[in-house]
Amino acid sequence: MPKMKTRKSASKRFRITRTGKIMRNKAGRRHETGKKRNKINVRLRKQTTVSEDRKKPIKRMLAKA
Repeated sequence: MPKMKTRKSASKRFRITRTGKIMRNKAGRRHETGKKRNKINVRLRKQTTVSEDRKKPIKRMLAKA
């Protein structure tokens, strides 16, 4: 069986931690950040985990399944 190829768009958006969690960046930081409160912009900087129901297809895209 041939090796599974990684979807490059997914590899640029997600990363897998050592414990197996999938991390992603939060949405809403591309433009118009001047209108948003500073507190919200700080919160948007941090990465967050992907929900459980989205893990399986993302792992398949990253060829880790």
